[in-house]
Amino acid sequence: MDKAYLVLADGTVFEGRAFGAEIESVGELVFTTGMGGYLETLTDESYAGQIVMQTYPLIGNYGVIPEDFEGHCAVKGYVVRQWCDGPSNFRCQGDLDAYLKEQGVPGLWGVDTRHITRLIREHGVMNAKLCREIPRDLEDIRRYAVTGVVAAESCKTPQTFPAQGEQKYRVAVMDYGAKRSIIAQLQARGCQVTVLPQDTPAEEVLALQPDGVMLTNGPGDPAENVYCIQQLKKLVGKLPIFGICLGHQLLALAMGGKTVKMKYGHRGVNQPVRDLTGDRTYITSQNHGYAVVSESLAGVGQVIFENANDHTCEGVAYPGKRCFSVQFHPEARSGPLDTRFLFDRFIAMMGGQD
Repeated sequence: MDKAYLVLADGTVFEGRAFGAEIESVGELVFTTGMGGYLETLTDESYAGQIVMQTYPLIGNYGVIPEDFEGHCAVKGYVVRQWCDGPSNFRCQGDLDAYLKEQGVPGLWGVDTRHITRLIREHGVMNAKLCREIPRDLEDIRRYAVTGVVAAESCKTPQTFPAQGEQKYRVAVMDYGAKRSIIAQLQARGCQVTVLPQDTPAEEVLALQPDGVMLTNGPGDPAENVYCIQQLKKLVGKLPIFGICLGHQLLALAMGGKTVKMKYGHRGVNQPVRDLTGDRTYITSQNHGYAVVSESLAGVGQVIFENANDHTCEGVAYPGKRCFSVQFHPEARSGPLDTRFLFDRFIAMMGGQD
């Protein structure tokens, strides 16, 4: 195996072994703590522009299973402690090395991911480079920024998916980098789903006469998506709206709120979220580096969920507007299924309940 390096923006170098595509790549280095679901991680388009590092040490042991993909692979690089080159699973259709080569994604294994995680937790997310030779000049690493990723990941033309069983409702899904599981959860509840490009004008959305609108997950800085926010302002109050992850953030911005970049974000399947309208705490799957500032929605929205660890905003309801949103992933794959009832809440809202 060839030597390869992870070079951080501060000049720190980690030597490991290369796998995947034989190219160099610069991205924002983030870590995710999930013990399973590496395929869902690699195909979650919310990671666009980022080099993803898994904290769980053994990755690739059950190979590549296309049925588990959430979208297409948009990561800039992949870093693991130990890569399994001999996967074993009855559903396996390939190995991780070949998949990364096919997707043009460089990988690095054999590095101390625990130590790197500690560095990110102390410093915060930082840019990094995967390369075969240590660069003398770090300028290209330091000036890198994740921009334009929502437009890059969104579909380019509308797509329609039928309801499972009897059709009850029609839902317009604004695709900011949508996970397939979101669409599947709606289909399973009797919804015909029309997935729309992120820049679809509000007038075209309303012309479809949907019963509700779903705002999906996606990558990057939510405040960058000015046009999307303008269109959401025109949709609020017109029909039921449910936002997830980036959709949650964009809805908050459309309602006059603010977002802030987090030190290292929430990425994993074990984030505890408190229900502020009841007495339960849910374990949730999350993948985001920005958060809604709760105080910025005072008098406009009601914060209904908060993170039990750092008290950041995890969900907002907008009284009288027939819309709500959550920062976490109720459709989680892989991850806990505790909060899938939120899809039922959306269905009930389309049926006339507040």
